[in-house]
Amino acid sequence: EDCFVPTSEIIAVEETDLNKKQRNSGKWQKMAKPHAFTVYYVKKARNHRWRCSDVTFWCVDEQLCNQWIQALKELLELQKARPKHLLVYINPYGGKRQGKRIYEQKVAPLFSLASITTDVFITERANHAKDNLFEVNINKYDGVVCVGGDGMFSEVMHGLIGRMQKDSGIDQNNPKAPLVQCNIRIGIIPAGSTDCICYSTVGISDPVTSALHIIIGDSQPLDVSSVHHNNTFLKYTVSLLGYGFYGDVLKDSEKKRWMGPMRYDYSGFKTFLSHHCYEGTIYFQPAKHTLGSPRDKDSCRTGCHICRQSEQQLAEQHKKCGLKHEEEEEEWKVIKGKFLAINAVNMSCACPRSPKGLSPSAHLADGSSDLILVRKCSRFDFLRYLIRHTNQDDQFDFSFVDVYRVKSFQFTSKLLEDNESDVTDIGKKHFGQFCRDHPACCCSIANSTWNCDGETLNSSAIEVR
Repeated sequence: EDCFVPTSEIIAVEETDLNKKQRNSGKWQKMAKPHAFTVYYVKKARNHRWRCSDVTFWCVDEQLCNQWIQALKELLELQKARPKHLLVYINPYGGKRQGKRIYEQKVAPLFSLASITTDVFITERANHAKDNLFEVNINKYDGVVCVGGDGMFSEVMHGLIGRMQKDSGIDQNNPKAPLVQCNIRIGIIPAGSTDCICYSTVGISDPVTSALHIIIGDSQPLDVSSVHHNNTFLKYTVSLLGYGFYGDVLKDSEKKRWMGPMRYDYSGFKTFLSHHCYEGTIYFQPAKHTLGSPRDKDSCRTGCHICRQSEQQLAEQHKKCGLKHEEEEEEWKVIKGKFLAINAVNMSCACPRSPKGLSPSAHLADGSSDLILVRKCSRFDFLRYLIRHTNQDDQFDFSFVDVYRVKSFQFTSKLLEDNESDVTDIGKKHFGQFCRDHPACCCSIANSTWNCDGETLNSSAIEVR
């Protein structure tokens, strides 16, 4: 059969050791001593799934065989984006605790087939990889690979970005400090209970597919937001920053880690029933440099023109007036109200449960975030909104949902604004309103928690850019 493979998708070329069994198969008996080489390449299956396939070529002449091998290997050498030496962090406790097995059985053999050498580091505690990234000689690697879920990616990202700023003498606590870009690529081998970042960038969470993308040197730039409170750096976020519903779900599920991934369903249901809304004020700067809008149905794909042009426009703005000027000049919009959920997403946040994600048209690298505000509404309406994440309907098509494409925002809860009510009042607020009489009403509670890429933030007042 005919098989066309671009050089960029060849994984490796090897001389084939012909054993007697193959040589005796009728066809080749007439040949004195056949020679062969095998080409391993990427085979693209459905739903963005990739597999390693191979095809073997036979030659009568040994010299011709070697010439072919040599020529193909030289072509592969020209693929400059491919990594040769990788630093690998494995979280042995994440997800279903299969990280080490997944790496050793599915990924390591592919790396070695592609002649990639690796230094493997198995983490033993939280932030182990992050601390290690501040010590290693990072320049000898072409990339860092994390085997685990979103938490593991976040840890490696914090380590790398933090290391870059430290080496350049930049203070991360200053929210206005322009950060140095991180030039080292991070690869994700999905092995967690949530692999949203992998799914939103690759289109599937599958270890073999991800390993093959890493081998052939694919890369995808990502927007990162910094989160500060009172001139103190809290965290970086690449996927979901959520207050209200998603913050409460996370806070409740953290106490139920023993339940495994099922804890999210349980906590989600419980949080939905409690139906709390939170009062506060949001200040945001619209992202004027971006081409798209959150409702334009343009999804982000490799080589996305919206990302490319938005990046160019942002760079031109900076050249014209510098960061400082832009901060002062651009207007801030203000929204006060009672909210069931405030979500800021840098990517679609798609996952197998929600194939389109929280913001289907969010872009991975356009220098903006989609800010989704779900105002106080009935339980039934909120359920209708949540169900839209799982189907094809437009989830922003509700009177109580607003969405804005922003480049920075701030949030302050009403409690912090008033700051007069003392603890006893909060206690009364908290327990004095059991909603038996009005099942659709909202209990107003003083504060929620921010869910930052699956980790809780202690502060409710934050500044994000």
